[in-house]
Amino acid sequence: MKNYFLLIILPAFLLGVISCKQTKTESEDGKWMLVWEDDFKGKQIDTTKWAKIPRGKSDWNNYMSDYDELYVIEDGNLVLRGIQNNVLPNDTAPFITGGVYTKGKKTFGLGRLEIRAKLNSAKGAWPAIWMLPEEGKWPDGGEIDILERLGHDKFIYQTVHSRYTQTDSLRINPPASSIVGMNPNNFNVYALEKYPDSLVFYVNNTRTKNYPRIETEHEGQFPFVDQEFYLLLDMQLGGSWVGAVNPAELPVEMHIDWVRYYEPKK
Repeated sequence: MKNYFLLIILPAFLLGVISCKQTKTESEDGKWMLVWEDDFKGKQIDTTKWAKIPRGKSDWNNYMSDYDELYVIEDGNLVLRGIQNNVLPNDTAPFITGGVYTKGKKTFGLGRLEIRAKLNSAKGAWPAIWMLPEEGKWPDGGEIDILERLGHDKFIYQTVHSRYTQTDSLRINPPASSIVGMNPNNFNVYALEKYPDSLVFYVNNTRTKNYPRIETEHEGQFPFVDQEFYLLLDMQLGGSWVGAVNPAELPVEMHIDWVRYYEPKK
C-alpha cells in the first residue's frame, strides 16, 4: 500500500462491457473447483471467516475501528463504510473506517480468488482488496494488491510488492504496477490466479495483468508461492497517496457481494 510506478493503462470500454458468468462449484473454463466462499447472506459477519482489522499506524489502517455501523450486512452484501467521526467521543480520530481480513482464519495458496464488489467514491476514499503473508514481514514477505481505487478515479491500480520491488526498487522488469480503466462504481468481479511461476489478475474475466517469476541475481523477486497469504477487504480514508478527505462527501461505502476461492481441478 505504497506509492507506485504506474505502467500499463487499459481502456475503460474494454472492461466495462464484459461480464463474468460462473457456477457455484466450478469455474467457467472448468479449470477450478470452488473450495471456500462467503456470499454474505446471513445477518452478521461470519466470524469463523473474518475478523475486523484493528487500528494501526500506517496510512491504510490509522482510522480503522470496530464500530458496528461501519460493518453492515444488507441485501446479501457486506457493506464497509468510511465516516466522519462524530459518533465516538472518546476516539480522537477525525474519521473512522471499516475493514475485514481472514488473518488467522483462512489463507489462500495456488488457485483462483474472486471478489465481486462495488467501490463508491469520495474525495480521499481509498478502498482496497489485497493480500499479505500470514508469517512474512513487509516487504520481503510480499504484498498483492488485487485492486486499489483513489477518490473519484475511473480506474484501479493492481500492484505487487516485494523486496525486489521495494528494497531494490526494481519495478520495471517486470512491471510491478498497472492501471486498469473501468467503471469502479459498478459491481465488478476482481480475480487473482496464483501459479508457481506467475500472478495473473482479471477484471470481469478479462486478463489485466501478469506478473511472472523471472531469473534474476536479485533476491526476493517472487515470494508469493513460498507462503500462505490472507485476504483483506477495507474501506480506507486519507493518507499521503490518496490525499485529503472531503467530509462533505462522506459517508462512503464499499459493497462486497461475494468472495470465492477455487483450487485447480485434479
